[in-house]
Amino acid sequence: MAKIPPIEQDGIVQEALPNAVFRVVLKNGHVVRAHISGKMRKNYIRILPGDSVRMELTPYDLTQARIVHRYKATQ
Repeated sequence: MAKIPPIEQDGIVQEALPNAVFRVVLKNGHVVRAHISGKMRKNYIRILPGDSVRMELTPYDLTQARIVHRYKATQ
């Protein structure tokens, strides 16, 4: 059985929850829980409410995601 690739979406961080978990609003209005990817954690990339981020959603559970990129303020 082939592995289904993740779905990439952009969103805006709405709220910071405990343990590096965030509530993120997608462009279409859906709200998901997202955690920071390992490379972002390792490189101490800070995520704050209001930041624009790129996430990977698993096709199996569309309510959870992994934050893989934080856009700069100019992007």
